[in-house]
Amino acid sequence: MGKRDPTARVQVYFENPKVEAALRREARVSKITMSRAAERAIERGLQRRPSADPEDRMLALDRSLRDHMRATARDMAIVQELLVEFARAFFARLPDSPDDEDALLKASVDARIERLLDRAAYRLTSAARQVTPATDHTPSTAPAFAAAREPRSFHVAE
Repeated sequence: MGKRDPTARVQVYFENPKVEAALRREARVSKITMSRAAERAIERGLQRRPSADPEDRMLALDRSLRDHMRATARDMAIVQELLVEFARAFFARLPDSPDDEDALLKASVDARIERLLDRAAYRLTSAARQVTPATDHTPSTAPAFAAAREPRSFHVAE
């Protein structure tokens, strides 16, 4: 005959008679002993409270991820506010011009923005992977961006 694990024995005193009545009712309806009903009630209570098991690795990972997401959301909100403030200051000081409606100028601006976004994406993806010095391409030396260079021409409005 194999040995059985000894069951833990706990004695509980109910100060609230409603809890005892509910536990007796649950035991009677489920046709189980009061000890088994109390065990089930405790298990349900522990499952609803994830902080009940502080050693749970998944719980620690979940908390860490939640904290990271909260910090990332805060950082993105800060970046968004800074960008909006920059745009306000920029447009407040930038004089309107009849050339703003020029289709060629708009296309040029759109092309520059696309190149800017491409360069940013390139930097982000190249920073994510290990780059060896022999294959290191900064956006100014990368083959994809060689044709994208153009002389800067900020002429005074005539």
